[in-house]
Amino acid sequence: MSASPPVQDGQAQVQPIVLHGRKVVGGAAEGEALVTRETISGWGGIHAMTGMVIESRHELKGVSFAGKVLVFPGAKGSSGWSNAFHMAKLAGKAPLAMVFTVMTTKVALGAVVMRVPAVTDLDGDPFTLIATGDWVRVDGDRGLVEIWKGGRPRA
Repeated sequence: MSASPPVQDGQAQVQPIVLHGRKVVGGAAEGEALVTRETISGWGGIHAMTGMVIESRHELKGVSFAGKVLVFPGAKGSSGWSNAFHMAKLAGKAPLAMVFTVMTTKVALGAVVMRVPAVTDLDGDPFTLIATGDWVRVDGDRGLVEIWKGGRPRA
Protein backbone atom coordinates (compact mmCIF):
# COMPACT_ATOMS: atom_id res chain seq x y z
CA MET A 1 0.00 0.00 0.00
CA SER A 2 1.23 3.48 -0.79
CA ALA A 3 -0.01 6.66 0.84
CA SER A 4 -0.99 10.02 -0.63
CA PRO A 5 -1.23 13.59 0.54
CA PRO A 6 -4.49 14.59 2.24
CA VAL A 7 -7.44 16.10 0.39
CA GLN A 8 -7.17 19.87 0.04
CA ASP A 9 -9.82 22.48 -0.80
CA GLY A 10 -12.54 19.85 -1.22
CA GLN A 11 -10.74 18.41 -4.24
CA ALA A 12 -9.55 14.86 -4.68
CA GLN A 13 -5.86 14.31 -4.09
CA VAL A 14 -3.48 14.22 -7.04
CA GLN A 15 -1.78 10.92 -6.13
CA PRO A 16 -3.98 7.94 -5.32
CA ILE A 17 -3.72 5.53 -2.43
CA VAL A 18 -2.72 2.22 -4.02
CA LEU A 19 -3.69 -1.20 -2.71
CA HIS A 20 -2.22 -4.41 -4.08
CA GLY A 21 -4.31 -7.55 -4.17
CA ARG A 22 -5.20 -10.61 -6.17
CA LYS A 23 -6.99 -10.70 -9.50
CA VAL A 24 -10.36 -12.40 -9.58
CA VAL A 25 -11.50 -11.03 -12.97
CA GLY A 26 -9.27 -9.02 -15.30
CA GLY A 27 -9.93 -5.72 -16.96
CA ALA A 28 -9.98 -2.19 -15.62
CA ALA A 29 -12.78 0.17 -14.65
CA GLU A 30 -13.10 3.27 -12.54
CA GLY A 31 -15.88 5.21 -10.93
CA GLU A 32 -17.48 6.35 -7.72
CA ALA A 33 -17.24 3.91 -4.83
CA LEU A 34 -20.23 2.46 -3.04
CA VAL A 35 -19.04 0.92 0.24
CA THR A 36 -20.74 -1.40 2.69
CA ARG A 37 -19.30 -3.45 5.54
CA GLU A 38 -22.21 -5.87 5.17
CA THR A 39 -22.33 -8.87 2.85
CA ILE A 40 -24.99 -8.73 0.15
CA SER A 41 -27.55 -11.42 -0.59
CA GLY A 42 -28.11 -11.95 -4.31
CA TRP A 43 -31.27 -14.01 -4.43
CA GLY A 44 -33.89 -11.85 -2.71
CA GLY A 45 -31.34 -9.23 -1.66
CA ILE A 46 -31.07 -7.21 -4.85
CA HIS A 47 -33.45 -6.08 -7.56
CA ALA A 48 -31.58 -7.07 -10.71
CA MET A 49 -33.51 -4.75 -13.04
CA THR A 50 -32.47 -1.64 -11.05
CA GLY A 51 -29.29 -2.80 -9.31
CA MET A 52 -30.90 -1.77 -6.05
CA VAL A 53 -30.26 -3.48 -2.72
CA ILE A 54 -33.68 -4.56 -1.43
CA GLU A 55 -32.59 -6.75 1.47
CA SER A 56 -34.46 -5.70 4.60
CA ARG A 57 -32.24 -4.26 7.33
CA HIS A 58 -29.24 -3.86 4.98
CA GLU A 59 -27.45 -0.53 5.34
CA LEU A 60 -27.69 -0.02 1.54
CA LYS A 61 -31.40 -0.85 1.28
CA GLY A 62 -32.84 1.38 -1.45
CA VAL A 63 -29.42 2.22 -2.94
CA SER A 64 -28.36 1.09 -6.41
CA PHE A 65 -24.88 -0.26 -7.15
CA ALA A 66 -25.40 0.27 -10.90
CA GLY A 67 -22.45 2.10 -12.43
CA LYS A 68 -20.50 2.14 -9.14
CA VAL A 69 -17.40 0.39 -7.87
CA LEU A 70 -18.89 -1.94 -5.26
CA VAL A 71 -16.70 -2.37 -2.16
CA PHE A 72 -18.09 -5.03 0.15
CA PRO A 73 -17.08 -8.09 2.17
CA GLY A 74 -18.65 -10.53 -0.28
CA ALA A 75 -21.69 -12.67 -0.93
CA LYS A 76 -24.11 -14.36 1.38
CA GLY A 77 -27.03 -16.65 0.79
CA SER A 78 -27.70 -19.27 -1.82
CA SER A 79 -26.00 -20.21 -5.06
CA GLY A 80 -28.55 -17.95 -6.76
CA TRP A 81 -26.21 -15.03 -5.99
CA SER A 82 -24.34 -15.24 -9.28
CA ASN A 83 -27.60 -15.53 -11.24
CA ALA A 84 -29.05 -12.41 -9.61
CA PHE A 85 -25.92 -10.38 -10.38
CA HIS A 86 -25.74 -11.80 -13.93
CA MET A 87 -29.30 -10.59 -14.49
CA ALA A 88 -28.23 -7.14 -13.25
CA LYS A 89 -25.45 -7.18 -15.87
CA LEU A 90 -27.90 -8.13 -18.62
CA ALA A 91 -30.19 -5.28 -17.51
CA GLY A 92 -27.29 -2.80 -17.63
CA LYS A 93 -27.42 -2.32 -13.86
CA ALA A 94 -24.28 -4.13 -12.69
CA PRO A 95 -21.46 -2.52 -10.74
CA LEU A 96 -18.54 -1.24 -12.84
CA ALA A 97 -16.09 -3.27 -10.71
CA MET A 98 -15.93 -5.11 -7.41
CA VAL A 99 -13.52 -5.02 -4.49
CA PHE A 100 -14.21 -7.59 -1.79
CA THR A 101 -12.51 -9.16 1.19
CA VAL A 102 -14.02 -12.63 1.62
CA MET A 103 -13.54 -15.00 -1.32
CA THR A 104 -16.33 -17.50 -1.86
CA THR A 105 -17.44 -19.43 -4.92
CA LYS A 106 -20.60 -17.27 -5.00
CA VAL A 107 -18.83 -13.93 -5.30
CA ALA A 108 -16.13 -15.30 -7.62
CA LEU A 109 -18.71 -16.77 -10.01
CA GLY A 110 -20.75 -13.57 -9.79
CA ALA A 111 -17.73 -11.50 -10.86
CA VAL A 112 -17.00 -13.91 -13.70
CA VAL A 113 -20.52 -13.97 -15.12
CA MET A 114 -20.78 -10.18 -14.86
CA ARG A 115 -17.37 -9.81 -16.52
CA VAL A 116 -16.44 -6.87 -14.30
CA PRO A 117 -12.93 -6.28 -12.95
CA ALA A 118 -12.64 -7.71 -9.45
CA VAL A 119 -9.84 -7.75 -6.87
CA THR A 120 -9.57 -9.37 -3.42
CA ASP A 121 -6.89 -10.19 -0.80
CA LEU A 122 -5.69 -6.59 -0.52
CA ASP A 123 -2.66 -5.41 1.45
CA GLY A 124 -4.77 -2.78 3.22
CA ASP A 125 -8.28 -2.60 4.66
CA PRO A 126 -10.58 -1.26 1.93
CA PHE A 127 -13.25 -0.39 4.52
CA THR A 128 -10.83 1.93 6.30
CA LEU A 129 -9.33 3.42 3.15
CA ILE A 130 -12.33 3.75 0.81
CA ALA A 131 -15.51 5.71 1.52
CA THR A 132 -18.66 5.98 -0.53
CA GLY A 133 -18.08 8.78 -3.03
CA ASP A 134 -14.32 8.28 -3.36
CA TRP A 135 -13.09 7.71 -6.92
CA VAL A 136 -11.71 4.19 -7.35
CA ARG A 137 -9.93 2.50 -10.23
CA VAL A 138 -9.82 -1.31 -10.21
CA ASP A 139 -7.22 -2.94 -12.42
CA GLY A 140 -7.99 -6.63 -12.21
CA ASP A 141 -5.15 -7.61 -14.51
CA ARG A 142 -2.56 -6.07 -12.20
CA GLY A 143 -4.43 -6.69 -8.95
CA LEU A 144 -4.44 -2.97 -8.15
CA VAL A 145 -7.00 -0.72 -6.52
CA GLU A 146 -6.31 3.02 -6.74
CA ILE A 147 -8.28 5.39 -4.48
CA TRP A 148 -8.70 9.12 -4.84
CA LYS A 149 -10.22 10.48 -1.65
CA GLY A 150 -12.95 13.04 -2.13
CA GLY A 151 -14.04 12.09 -5.62
CA ARG A 152 -12.76 12.18 -9.18
CA PRO A 153 -9.07 13.10 -9.43
CA ARG A 154 -8.06 16.52 -10.70
CA ALA A 155 -6.72 16.64 -14.22
